[in-house]
Amino acid sequence: MTGESRQDTRAESARDAVPAGGSPLRVAVLGAAGRMGSTVCEAVESAPDMSVIARLDVGDDIAALAGVADVAVDFTVPSATEANVHALIDAGVHPVVGTTGWDEPALDRVREHLERDGRGLGALIAPNFALSAVLAMQFAAQAARYFESVEIIELHHPNKVDAPSGTAVHTAQAVARAREGMPVAPDATQTCLDGARGARVQGIPVHAVRLQGLVAHEEILFGNPGEQLTIRTDSFERSSFMPGVLLAARTVGSRPGLAVGLDAYLELGR
Repeated sequence: MTGESRQDTRAESARDAVPAGGSPLRVAVLGAAGRMGSTVCEAVESAPDMSVIARLDVGDDIAALAGVADVAVDFTVPSATEANVHALIDAGVHPVVGTTGWDEPALDRVREHLERDGRGLGALIAPNFALSAVLAMQFAAQAARYFESVEIIELHHPNKVDAPSGTAVHTAQAVARAREGMPVAPDATQTCLDGARGARVQGIPVHAVRLQGLVAHEEILFGNPGEQLTIRTDSFERSSFMPGVLLAARTVGSRPGLAVGLDAYLELGR
């Protein structure tokens, strides 16, 4: 993003809602004109302890956030998000990222940048901010060792640009880790059309559906002889992601280094 950042004059009304003696968390939103970005702006403006200090889109200068924003929430596109995060670190701003498309080398580059920076910045990159989705991923990892077979189906609106979704990839990776050392799931398929058995994420079949009327949904299917377990999460509105986004914005500044997945902030193991 290049050019001048736009300061949000409506931030003053959010500041007025902060209790006396408190300072609002200054939040910048990257991708503010998009559907998720605009929903984030509304959620932040409605929170009494934070304010939208800048709304950025393509052509705006992230470096201008230095000394202006405490946290930046990124809901942009996979082709831009890594560069955005590195620019935010350079500016001394804690990134909270909901854009998907990250792989391990990209995550490693962010970890290394945070370590080199040396200011104790925190960053969160999460495939999903809906609490139901975070819990579904946790439950799936717990169930994975008890079933012979597992497959994942993710269902999203047709405007989503990546497949499979970051949530499905993250779920499959967690399930695969939990199943290390187990036999390969039974599958007698010998011939099939390309894609009929889905993509393979660390050996776990993942199927992507794109359909009008959907928002964000996932099913994790487990099977044993004579029984099946289905774990399903549904987000019917983008507002379902906002409690998780606000939690991340409030927490990221106190957690140095990179966290991947909102579960890192939820202390689910306790």
